Amino acid sequence: MKKALIFQGGWDGHEPEQVAEILRGVLVEEQFEVKVTDTLDTLAQDDLSQYDLIVPNWTQGTITKDQLQPLLNAVESGTGLAGLHGGMGDSFRMETEYQFMVGGQWVAHPGNDGVTYTVHILDEDHPLTQGMKDFKVTSEQYYMHVDPAVKVHATTRFPVADGPHAPNGEVEMPVVWSKRWGKGRVYYCSLGHVANIVSMPEVISLMRKGMVWAAR
Repeated sequence: MKKALIFQGGWDGHEPEQVAEILRGVLVEEQFEVKVTDTLDTLAQDDLSQYDLIVPNWTQGTITKDQLQPLLNAVESGTGLAGLHGGMGDSFRMETEYQFMVGGQWVAHPGNDGVTYTVHILDEDHPLTQGMKDFKVTSEQYYMHVDPAVKVHATTRFPVADGPHAPNGEVEMPVVWSKRWGKGRVYYCSLGHVANIVSMPEVISLMRKGMVWAAR
């Protein structure tokens, strides 16, 4: 049986405990043994090499070198990394090496919560999006700064909400991407502002595929 670690916490507005429970349930369905922790000390205290998958769910916050370095090392050595929204894409804003591993960083959500936008699936035959079609979501539309090395699997188009970014014209913004960090697979999905968005069938499907794919 594969083993997964979910670490949850940070900004309460993203409902980290509830989201962690949803993701834990998906992993249990996929026959993972899952540990959920609400302290970053676990990253320093556990032998992270025992985990086949680590799921960050910690918006903003700070992390010490003694906590971050084992995470970086574990993924580089082959442990998978998979997460969503601010729980992985807006963690530890001062830690650029963490952002380098993830493949991007949240910078804005024009219009804030309640924006209705389309998620465009790029390849319905890829294992990470197989069988999926374009769908709409009403939530935050994440504008990301993205590593050009990532492989993009789904996008959304800006601008929808008006703002100072709009005069730049239309841009296709990655919503789902994957990359490698050493021997480890990295998966990110920008959807999932709160638990009810994470619970959408399309988001559950994306996260199920992504977590299973990323796991060693």
